Amino acid sequence: MRILPLAALATALVPCLANGVPADEVTGNVALTSDYVFRGLTQSWGRPAIQGGADHANPNGFAAGFWGSSVSERSCPGGAMELDLYASYGRAIDRDWSWRAGIYGYVYPGANLDQPGLPARSLNTAEANVALSWRQFTLKYNRSLTDYFGVDTEQGYRGDSKGTGYLQLDTAFPLSDAWSLALHAGHTHYTTTLTAPLAAGARDPGYSDFGATLKYRMAAHWSLSAGVTYATNADFYRRTSSLLDARDTRNVGGSRGFVMLQGSF
Repeated sequence: MRILPLAALATALVPCLANGVPADEVTGNVALTSDYVFRGLTQSWGRPAIQGGADHANPNGFAAGFWGSSVSERSCPGGAMELDLYASYGRAIDRDWSWRAGIYGYVYPGANLDQPGLPARSLNTAEANVALSWRQFTLKYNRSLTDYFGVDTEQGYRGDSKGTGYLQLDTAFPLSDAWSLALHAGHTHYTTTLTAPLAAGARDPGYSDFGATLKYRMAAHWSLSAGVTYATNADFYRRTSSLLDARDTRNVGGSRGFVMLQGSF
């Protein structure tokens, strides 16, 4: 099965809402993280990853950008990188409320789920999303426009995974001038299940994930973060097999921790 790709606890990886982005601004970011965790699941097989990207925000409400991360070939055979491309449009409603809608694409150059006798299939995935924010709280819904990271009948599922949804709630609180705390909760609902159950009896890959990240701003452009995440449905994710060697297994969900050094410019 496919491990779902990631962008580290999403707050730094998705376009900012209209009321939180300075007008007509281009920003960039680079990071080194001890584990690349996306929606509660590791994309780097529990190992460090290098990440970075850039964003442009226009005063008319349009925003676009790109972001990349190294990933493990165990989950992305033939590829070593995830490249995210995104664009969105949003406006402030009043002082407290704002909305944003957009398109998000995950691209895995060189990665391929090919198998003997079957046509080549990529892991590339496109999502549409809509978000509503109230003060520091953001509720966002993401819906897959393609198969969800390669999940389809050729991987043992009953049907394709188009329409798979991810609902998330995020917030951040300043604790002082230098410290802040970000909280996250999300749920992934798949439109398909496995034809045959796993050894633990699980068929449904759907799960919920939760996270908390403590961030310390060391200087004007540098910060250090430490976070913990937890993903449910252990029967499905506890013994995930590498796509390079089925004997190589890892718990890609469950409880995880990471530290991240990030720079912005």
